[in-house]
Amino acid sequence: MTHKVFGTRSMAWGAVTAACLMLGACGTVAPGADSAAAAPDSATTQALREKVKHVVVIYAENRSFDNLYGNFPGANGLYDRQGRLKSFPRQQDRDGTVLSALPPTWGGVTMPGQDRTVTQAQSMGLPNAPFDVATAFRTSAGVTLDSRTVTRDMYHRFFENQMQIHGGANDQFVAWGDSGGLVMGYFDYSKSPLYQLAREYVLADNFFAAAFGGSFLNHQYLVCACAPEYPQADTAAAKPSIAVLDRDAQGHYLPRLSTEATSPRSAMDGKPAFVKSGNLTPKGYLEAGKFHAVNTMQPPFQPSGNPPVTGGDSRLADPERATTLPAQTATTIADLLDRRQVSWKWYAGAWDAAQEDGQKPAGDKRTVIYAGDAHGVADRSAVDFQPHHQPFNYYAAFDPASRADYRAQHLQDGADLLRDARSGQLPAVAFYKPEGLYNQHPGYANLQDGDARIVEVVRALQQSPQWKDMVIVVTYDEFGGSWDHVAPPKGDLIGPGTRIPALIISPLAKKGTVDHTQYDTASVLRLITRTFGLDTLQGLRTRDEALRAHGERPMGDLTQALNLR
Repeated sequence: MTHKVFGTRSMAWGAVTAACLMLGACGTVAPGADSAAAAPDSATTQALREKVKHVVVIYAENRSFDNLYGNFPGANGLYDRQGRLKSFPRQQDRDGTVLSALPPTWGGVTMPGQDRTVTQAQSMGLPNAPFDVATAFRTSAGVTLDSRTVTRDMYHRFFENQMQIHGGANDQFVAWGDSGGLVMGYFDYSKSPLYQLAREYVLADNFFAAAFGGSFLNHQYLVCACAPEYPQADTAAAKPSIAVLDRDAQGHYLPRLSTEATSPRSAMDGKPAFVKSGNLTPKGYLEAGKFHAVNTMQPPFQPSGNPPVTGGDSRLADPERATTLPAQTATTIADLLDRRQVSWKWYAGAWDAAQEDGQKPAGDKRTVIYAGDAHGVADRSAVDFQPHHQPFNYYAAFDPASRADYRAQHLQDGADLLRDARSGQLPAVAFYKPEGLYNQHPGYANLQDGDARIVEVVRALQQSPQWKDMVIVVTYDEFGGSWDHVAPPKGDLIGPGTRIPALIISPLAKKGTVDHTQYDTASVLRLITRTFGLDTLQGLRTRDEALRAHGERPMGDLTQALNLR
């Protein structure tokens, strides 16, 4: 369902309990050429395949819907039709009592080195409600922040996100975050070029991160609709990174981290302390007998956050580091595209420079990979390439030693995207991942630089000879720790997580509308699957089966945002 941006819509939202369906083997495929959503309409499928020849996915970072588009006309946001901030349930403390005010932002609102500073002390005393980050600290700090300001990073991890969602009430974001009151902040993004593109084309306001938590898992889900496995993690170097969870009376794991006895009882006194907020699930949490990676692990191939072994193959990451994930073999969207001989590429900003940087000896300083300025903030001389944002680099199919040609064919630099767009040589399916400087991630990037780069790429695609049959999806990997007021639908044990923005830009788009259809990140995969007649990743079917079991609707495949008849 879509509405013109000048309309309005009230979305009901209510309590959602923790997901309880086991996932099974999400890395497999199920037969069938169409999306796993509701039974597809054959006429729409035929029109889609006739009219859409190119799908381009632009994947930005760490923003909830309300954080950027809470004031978007006609969307289910923060404001009513009269432009007044709506009333929302107030944030609770860790014991379930309502907080009388927001706690300070621990460590301060702004990153060091910014031209405007808001300290921890200056962030105290805000009402327990959403607030405009730009104007909230005029009195306390004497500054107005804007889209050039780099604000501090915030927890956006797998189990913490579920604890913040609190069964769908979304009222414990403050309690289980590590940043205090900043989780309730939002921006007036209405003057940005991306916001203008959203007004011109389609903004989806019911689009959720496919997975709970952070960037690593959502990037993996984008390509495989699954969580990566770590075989025998309890006897491997990664053992110290297995999360410690509470259990119910029957001994079953709960999606809740165990807290330290010394953890502050109140969010007003400090951030929570957990026994182990690890990168891996306990054995059997998602699937019997298995460990899965749900928070950031590093690729086994360069570029990786872990260096090569001294004297070893410089193209590989040290496999004995606790955060190096073994090469994955699950079925991905790449495998399905290859089977149908559908062309595709993953373009990453600074990819070529990062590959070279990653092959430096272990003791050498890196200048591209996880490299910002002296304060950890990305700049043009240190673009802060993020290896955990490169999902295919975790797969054995892209081994730089044994599969070098295949790897070079499909994993390319962001500059190659612009070249291919200009020459009309884009593949049928393209993914573009901006480097750190341009991905809008709090903690090391601002909004303005990323906005400019993403719009530059969109404009280049619009000027391409292939634009006439192209669909561009601009979305975010996950919520970045920022609160959103809409409850995620009840799905499976992986997600979906918090609501995020998504723009659908195309000559076929229902221009000037807000699309209220229920989507998640893997709706991109559903669109690709339906457009090119692929088999369906089992994880997509698992997600929809779980949604139906909880009385929820299956996920859409973005065709509701397009004029296909």
